[in-house]
Amino acid sequence: LALCIERILYLGFSKTNTKKLLAKIEEALANGGVAAAKDVCANTRGPIASIFTQAFIRLADGQSLEEVEKSVVSYGGVEASKMEQNLSWISLFIAIAPSLGFLGTVIGMIQAFDAIQVAGDMSPNVVAGGMKVALITTVGGLIVAVILQIFYNYILSQVESLTIDMEDASISLMDILVKYQDNK
Repeated sequence: LALCIERILYLGFSKTNTKKLLAKIEEALANGGVAAAKDVCANTRGPIASIFTQAFIRLADGQSLEEVEKSVVSYGGVEASKMEQNLSWISLFIAIAPSLGFLGTVIGMIQAFDAIQVAGDMSPNVVAGGMKVALITTVGGLIVAVILQIFYNYILSQVESLTIDMEDASISLMDILVKYQDNK
């Protein structure tokens, strides 16, 4: 759950008002040039602003728009990887939780058979303790897996949404940069 909460917070803080950011960038480019636009991006949180910052660093270094676009694509991949960080661990815990529950089931059944062996009798009271352990661990494992699966799917939907925003914003940025280069 801690990994899920961390991812949800990280992704929540990663959201940016893209239209507002693009408008600020366009205004900064018109009034202060590439350095001003880079400052706007550097002072904005989130992966989209980070990608844009990389674009303006490359542009300030005199690289062509093709090189800037390659940088945007590459750095977009880096930011997408950051958003997906720890998801493999959550997926692993989803897979392991039922297995641990079933392991508890086996242990409970062993306890039940040990109780039968010690008592030399198979009455419901003798078997009940082991069966209780078996059922509780199975339920526990399944509950953990279901809860984590819900969080996991929510996190994946947030990552997909942010990735689409990053791609859309990157296209808009390149359009702004082409327009800026044409007006120079």
